[in-house]
Amino acid sequence: MDKEEIKSFIAKRVAKEMHDGDVVNLGIGLPTLIPQFLPPDIHVIIQVENGVIGTGTVTDENIIPHHAVDSSGVPTVAAPHGCYIDSNTSFSLIRGGHVDCTVLGSLEVDEKGSLANWIIPGKKVPGMGGAMDLVVGAKKVIVAMEHTNKGKPKILKKCTLPLTAVEAVDLIVTEMGVMEITPEGILLTEYNPEFTLEQIQAATEAQLIISPNLKPMV
Repeated sequence: MDKEEIKSFIAKRVAKEMHDGDVVNLGIGLPTLIPQFLPPDIHVIIQVENGVIGTGTVTDENIIPHHAVDSSGVPTVAAPHGCYIDSNTSFSLIRGGHVDCTVLGSLEVDEKGSLANWIIPGKKVPGMGGAMDLVVGAKKVIVAMEHTNKGKPKILKKCTLPLTAVEAVDLIVTEMGVMEITPEGILLTEYNPEFTLEQIQAATEAQLIISPNLKPMV
């Protein structure tokens, strides 16, 4: 798979974690692809931390340039029955535990569920954004990312970069598999049949626990 195919593959699998009526926050990049893979009977309320609850589809007729953008800086609009909200209200929803699920990428995740996704020391970054609030305020935290960075593992025994949050991740979805964070470690529950279990473990620094109910990713 090329890079775009990998992103779509991961987004399609994460879409299966969404439930009808969920309030969902989607992070920069790959997570914003998820809505296009939702089944017709699953309707989620997408919350954008910089000012929308219930986003809709942007068209040439309804776009309001520079009025509101999603996490990737792409123009967005409120859907029917959605609304524009100020930052205080937006973060009250997040910090108040009203977001059912947040999906975000990460630079590193470790076997305890800690994640580092906002800065590489010495490199210019746009800032923390809402990530630190989201990963501690949302009821479920899903990391959707490529399994490695140019062959270097991103799923580690312990994160090396500055942390976004400690022990906050519930689920990791990559092009290689689906992994749950458990008290015992990282449980591999689904695998991509394009890879052997040996290849998946070799691309993962943390020791994987293989689920007795392991099944292929679909």
